[in-house]
Amino acid sequence: MEADKLIRIAITAPDIRHDENDVITSLANNGWHMIHLRHPAASLREMRNLIESIPQQFHHKLRLHGHFELINEFNLGGLHLNSRCPLAPPLYTGPVSRSCHSIAEIADCTDCDYVTLSPVFDSISKSGYKATFTPSDLRELDRISHPAVIAMGGITPQRVKELKRFNFAGYAVLGAIMLRDDYNDAILQFNDIN
Repeated sequence: MEADKLIRIAITAPDIRHDENDVITSLANNGWHMIHLRHPAASLREMRNLIESIPQQFHHKLRLHGHFELINEFNLGGLHLNSRCPLAPPLYTGPVSRSCHSIAEIADCTDCDYVTLSPVFDSISKSGYKATFTPSDLRELDRISHPAVIAMGGITPQRVKELKRFNFAGYAVLGAIMLRDDYNDAILQFNDIN
């Protein structure tokens, strides 16, 4: 990957959109590296139906935030650990990422291929979820050994340039794409700046 290119990850909103398979397919077709399926209230059947509605050639770009048993049914891109699902299933040896909310947490994630750090900016999708890191905090990323750190929280095309000032490997987007009806326009805006 070119040094000036950032890893791009999309994260689904908690509720499954009626056109979510189309949104995910568009993201995958536009070169997004990973799409995280984050649907805590969905049933196992709803998640299975969603995955089956996405073209199989993109399944390797899907990462689960829950419903981990589906990893055995599909050729998915891994699991994302969080406060709701903090551990991978026993004997699972595939790719793992994790949600972090402090710089200190990152150092404990040596078994992860990447971590998300949030909220870097004020959240678009969670009202009142404010940025918690100062520029000085984010410069600490240069001083610690860690997996790739993905910025999350309030990421818009206009803010991506700000991320390049710090040691972020990429960014994760939820609200700026998944909460918009014109998601293709939003995807193209991110493509233009990356």
